[in-house]
Amino acid sequence: MSDDRTPATPDAAGRPDSMLIAYDGSDEARRAIEWAGSLLSVRTAYILTAWEPLQRQAARTAGASGMMQPDWDSSVADDDPAHEEAKRICREGVEIAASAGFTAEPYLVESETTIWSAIVDAARDLDAGVIVSGTRGNSGLRGLLSSSTADAVLKNAGRPVLIVPPPK
Repeated sequence: MSDDRTPATPDAAGRPDSMLIAYDGSDEARRAIEWAGSLLSVRTAYILTAWEPLQRQAARTAGASGMMQPDWDSSVADDDPAHEEAKRICREGVEIAASAGFTAEPYLVESETTIWSAIVDAARDLDAGVIVSGTRGNSGLRGLLSSSTADAVLKNAGRPVLIVPPPK
């Protein structure tokens, strides 16, 4: 899984010929792939799984609690369990997308800041005509306490976005 992809170009009628589907292994992400397969005519899908190195996750958690982790080494991706899990999740997403009728390619990205920015940056890099994402649909207190990746993608994408809500 490489980050080196040729950007997509519109077809002869000016319609986009590819989409980016954000896939994190959740039921909501799986549902988004299935809905995209039934609603959209674009048949080429890049399945994006954004991941964060385990050491960075630990450093962020330690920093949030006031602790320091001074020995963070950014060169451990090959041995990182989070990287291996992200590859597995991305492959799973490609299989689901293929079952939904897409010509699917994996697109694994290390998230350096936020997941939503990794999604928006990947869509720009690939020149994806549309971004597809599921959402957990948090509302009430939970919605106030957690930021929504789907909301941030929608506000910052600069291209069409299909957000598939969870089932009622």
